[in-house]
Amino acid sequence: MSARHVASRWTNAVLVCRKCSKKLKGGGFGPDGDKPLAKALRKHLHLGKGRKSHAGIIEVGCLDICPKHAVTVIDTRRPDRWLIVKPHADLDALARDLGLAGEP
Repeated sequence: MSARHVASRWTNAVLVCRKCSKKLKGGGFGPDGDKPLAKALRKHLHLGKGRKSHAGIIEVGCLDICPKHAVTVIDTRRPDRWLIVKPHADLDALARDLGLAGEP
């Protein structure tokens, strides 16, 4: 059986540790500090979910870093450089660091 291809509009993908996000009570991100990082970042950048979005922000299982009071994030364009993001982080600065700034 050969592999099948499915088109996507993504320019890059960001992996966010779901376990780290769940450990933060109340989410910790967004204007009110009540959203998980993946959801807050998607909303802040006006990205939808799924392959028709301009970038993918995907929650994944435990990444085995487990920082206290923070979330582990991987930019798939730079897999050798993982980020530890604290609650109430500046989402504009994070988006620039992840190469997501300026996305439509």
